[in-house]
Amino acid sequence: MDYQAAAEWAAERMQTYRKDASGWRSCKRTNEVSISWRPSTEFHGNLYKAEGILPGKPQDVFKCLKPETGGLREKWDPNVKEVVVIEKINEDASIVRTITPSAFMNVISPRDFLDVVLIKQDEDGTIASVATSVEHPLCLPQPNYVRGLNYPCGSFCIPAPGELSKTQLLIFFQTDLGGSLPQSVVESFFPSSITGFYSSLTKAVIKFVA
Repeated sequence: MDYQAAAEWAAERMQTYRKDASGWRSCKRTNEVSISWRPSTEFHGNLYKAEGILPGKPQDVFKCLKPETGGLREKWDPNVKEVVVIEKINEDASIVRTITPSAFMNVISPRDFLDVVLIKQDEDGTIASVATSVEHPLCLPQPNYVRGLNYPCGSFCIPAPGELSKTQLLIFFQTDLGGSLPQSVVESFFPSSITGFYSSLTKAVIKFVA
């Protein structure tokens, strides 16, 4: 499989999502994040967009998000049990396995996701981390986890205009959790999960890097 090509395709899709402002419907808003959605063009579920301002420069926020074995993500995100880099493709791209615990009062059983992740930094200081699901011979599906699928997704850590010590965090994701979950459960879980994500990440940036 051409992992680099898959990663570049995901990056192109993410840029498309950023530029296309049509069709978004607001579904949840807090002091920390605004969440909207529209039907995905990649699979039968929804594409979610989340936007919020976090304390800390983009590189500080990204330290908490960076997909690395034994990294900070495992320490602050209750929806992530383990992150493992299966293979480093090159300086910018890696194959990453993410294991999630049971959630939504155990209605959602543990999952694992296997993605190619591409990390890039733009000239304006934006740090982008984009991903999409792939297969890899060193990480086949395991019977004790439901293998979920991520369609083009990821985050943009953008320097906040006029705020040198803050970051605009823009996230897109579209995930097929797999299994036989009712759509109503999925649609309730994701907005609440994103809200908790921004809240936990804000605390993590202050605690670990800011």
